[in-house]
Amino acid sequence: MRERNLINLTIIIVLAVISAYIVAPIQKLDFVKSLVFWQDARTHDLQIKQGLDLKGGLQVLLSSANEGGVPPTADQMESARRIIENRVNGLGLSEPIVQSQGTDRILVELPGVSNRETAIDLIKSTGQLEFVDAGVSPPSEGTLISTTFQTARALRFPQTAQGGNPISSTVPVAGAGRVWETAFTGEIIATARTGLSTLGQYVVDFTIQPSSQASFGEFTASRINQAMCIVLDHRVLSCPFIRGVLREGGQISGQFNQEGANNLELTLNYGSLPVSLNIETTRDIGATLGSESIRRSVIAGIIGLVILLVFLILYYRLPGVVAALALIFFTLSSLALFVLIPITLTLPGIAGFVLSIATAADANILVLERFKEEMRAGRTVRASVETAFQRAWPSIRDSNTSTLITCFILLFFGNTFGASTVRGFAINLILGIGMSIFTTMFASRTFMRLAFTSQPNEATAERKAILGV
Repeated sequence: MRERNLINLTIIIVLAVISAYIVAPIQKLDFVKSLVFWQDARTHDLQIKQGLDLKGGLQVLLSSANEGGVPPTADQMESARRIIENRVNGLGLSEPIVQSQGTDRILVELPGVSNRETAIDLIKSTGQLEFVDAGVSPPSEGTLISTTFQTARALRFPQTAQGGNPISSTVPVAGAGRVWETAFTGEIIATARTGLSTLGQYVVDFTIQPSSQASFGEFTASRINQAMCIVLDHRVLSCPFIRGVLREGGQISGQFNQEGANNLELTLNYGSLPVSLNIETTRDIGATLGSESIRRSVIAGIIGLVILLVFLILYYRLPGVVAALALIFFTLSSLALFVLIPITLTLPGIAGFVLSIATAADANILVLERFKEEMRAGRTVRASVETAFQRAWPSIRDSNTSTLITCFILLFFGNTFGASTVRGFAINLILGIGMSIFTTMFASRTFMRLAFTSQPNEATAERKAILGV
């Protein structure tokens, strides 16, 4: 038993050290970020992210272009809103505000954006990808071109198109300028992932939907040593020459930097916008609470936590010290979890986290009170520790379950009605409750066993006084 407790203590110490490093406001080493996030390290900096009310950010108002004088439908605008929300979430931004305004506008608020222009380009990009038959004389990268899909919605392989829009295999007659023939649209792509080529250049590897693999293989087989241009929103990204038959996927290369490749990956994974959008206004938003308010809030939170720890130690004595150590571990590990997910902290989110500290303290107090009762009933110290956790568990489980039910209700309404502040409160409280249960039943129990079960079975009056019994 003692050996297992020592192993558990080692695990707790390692987790505490790692959590303290993650939470510390210092620049993290690149190899640590890569170890934690693997290939997704590019979107994380191992720092606590702050929301609009704490740090400020960017606000973009988008409006429908009303191409052809036809206003968008409500379904099209809702689809566009969800796609934009997925895109900005893919940037590593949590709790973005993406909501409809009226019938043809979308408001986007991005907390703590690091690259303003890149974020705007990703939001407004229609994201229409085309695979164009370019023959042996392809256009240059970066060129704006006309295609059969743009002019007449015509494809070489119309059976690969989705969504019910009219698709034709008839190639229109070119006018004054050349119209390049579109073989496929980006709908044939199943997955996309940023990577590095053998030359160290950023590329996007993609796989083809199973239903389109035969057509893609047929096209590439008939175009060996010819170019296939990859065109995004009328602009040529790259025109690689086909060197072999491709069926399951391929690679998009071009003059990409890391952000450009990442944005293309997000666009391909989350689809193209059903409507064209124009930027109506953009403006930077300052932190609504102000740095002084944030500083005072942090100080107040630290003071409150210290008072709670002092109360536990003075009232419960040695068991209170154990509970205080468990709460410190809970605070560090919870904040580290917020960084790793990552969670963007807003004022409501902070309120949810503070409330979770209270639930963790409450769970420990239930155990300590049970411990005192068992000691008063004449049980040995060892038996009192084990019985206290066993009998306190139903109360801890039931109280936290009722709180979790309320949190999931808040989360449902937050997702349904776009109330991101309510959602942030609920998410932080859910995570905090989960961590409080883990801390109480694992960390606190380990501390209590090591502190008390190695002592003699019989408790003297002096030891009872130390234990607060």
